Amino acid sequence: MSTATLSPGVADPLRPVPPAGMGRGALLALAVHGLLVVALAVSVNWRSQTPQTFSAELWASTPQAAAPRAVESAPVAPPPAPPPPPPAPAPRPAPPPAADAQIAVEKARREKEAKEQAEREKAQREKAEREKQVRAEREKAEKEKAERERQAAAKAKAEAQAKREAQEQREKQAEDQRLAKQREDNLKRIQGLAGATGAPGAPGTALKDAAPSVSYAGKIVARIKPNILLTEPVGGNPSADVEVRASPTGTILSRRLVKSSGSKDWDDAVLRAIDRTGELPRDTDGRVPPVLVISFTPNQ
Repeated sequence: MSTATLSPGVADPLRPVPPAGMGRGALLALAVHGLLVVALAVSVNWRSQTPQTFSAELWASTPQAAAPRAVESAPVAPPPAPPPPPPAPAPRPAPPPAADAQIAVEKARREKEAKEQAEREKAQREKAEREKQVRAEREKAEKEKAERERQAAAKAKAEAQAKREAQEQREKQAEDQRLAKQREDNLKRIQGLAGATGAPGAPGTALKDAAPSVSYAGKIVARIKPNILLTEPVGGNPSADVEVRASPTGTILSRRLVKSSGSKDWDDAVLRAIDRTGELPRDTDGRVPPVLVISFTPNQ
């Protein structure tokens, strides 16, 4: 028995053929199916046609055809011997289920990625919610702090205003007291002048009293009385005291009934007479007292 030695690079005819790659077979199958679809699309007539109708006339009751003419048949040659059948190819081993495993692995990978993506989105939502809550709490705390600061500032401002007003009030009182004391000192100094005739408690500041002369009251009555007009006589002798204020020139500025006479007619007549007079006479020294209280009676 001889032993054959195979050189490297020469395939062993007895060894099974290794399976081809999946990529080339898949491309070939796709190409064949594409060609089949194109052939079907071209061969099928997609247009619908209306079937044509034909008419014929029958001349005999039963149509008859003539029999074929006898022809001598040539001798038939024997069929050629069939060629020997080709040797049966060796059975290919079934390919390993790599495609199913690849699909399962890809499906598991996609499911894992989808789960991880869902977990990441959930974590992001929870983080955003926590950050939103933290911001809301921080804003609330800032608002409360600002409100407390505003209230404290308003309280401090009110307290400062109250202190300032109290200080101003104390300063005003001290100034009033100082001015009052200064006036009092000036009055005492003026009262101590030589020739002063006022009493120790007199409020005046002049060397002597500036009272009207004795005849001045008669001048005023003589000026005003002619303007007193009565429609009816007044019984008795009622006395009405009137305060008259005049300017340095004697112009009557105002009059006021200080004491009523008990007769409204007499009081109104005196007030109207003062209004009609309008100006008081001057005293012997040429002055007109600024304020006078004059008593008016009908028998004066």
